[in-house]
Amino acid sequence: MDAIETKGVSIPRLGLGTFRMPGLSAQPVVESALSLGYRHIDTAAMYENEAAVGTAIASSGIHRRELFVTTKVWHDQLAPEALQRSFAASLEKLKMDYVDLFLVHWPSADMDIAATLTAMERLREHGYARAIGVCNFNMPMIRRVVEEIQVPIAVHQIEYHPYLSQAPMLQYLRARGIALTAYAPLAQGRAASDPVLQSIGRKHNVSASQVAIAWLLCQEGVIAIPKAAKIESQTSNLSATAVNLDEEDLALIAAFPKDQRYVNPPFACDWTASV
Repeated sequence: MDAIETKGVSIPRLGLGTFRMPGLSAQPVVESALSLGYRHIDTAAMYENEAAVGTAIASSGIHRRELFVTTKVWHDQLAPEALQRSFAASLEKLKMDYVDLFLVHWPSADMDIAATLTAMERLREHGYARAIGVCNFNMPMIRRVVEEIQVPIAVHQIEYHPYLSQAPMLQYLRARGIALTAYAPLAQGRAASDPVLQSIGRKHNVSASQVAIAWLLCQEGVIAIPKAAKIESQTSNLSATAVNLDEEDLALIAAFPKDQRYVNPPFACDWTASV
């Protein structure tokens, strides 16, 4: 599995997303993924499955140092003391002494970005999180974290797939050695039935979903964490790492409309802000 080196950690470029796998339903999913060779597992306090993820990892027999585990704090817990309590609860549920990556899941309108990121940096300095980062920040927020607050974030996790451009953000992150983790990389299932992606897939004897993942992974600095509950889907996603798209394929995907955002809750930030 290829990996990205960023801020002192090595992150496998394909991970398993566990959104909408609440409670015990996540345990057999994570167990099968680990048995297939996945070593990057993404969870969050809001997913309500950290305990199941931790149990699956503990029973896998895989040494903790061989795994990369991400969790996140919800947007109503971003005050420093609340964040620390949320993080401690996550560690307890995961049955771990540390996580590899700890992220702000969503920003909130009233958050003190400096105070939140400083509290996260303290967790990193004390070894409880090997790296820290954010999710769903717009460009002004990212610029403030990197240029003003100067906290060394390793990752920005955002929605990214063939129907949504993240070109300005990706360019900014690349220039600063920060990885972009793509969630909803299959556009919440839409990629599977896309006729253009299916046509490219036939050319390579793979599925449209594998083409979408391959498109992400051929880009410098990009990680993908598709959700896959079935072992067949997990296997298919792993196989996408071996798909080599050519210039003709990339041109076809580049011609897609790139303004389709499918994850936009009421508390999301202003995506159009660019200053």
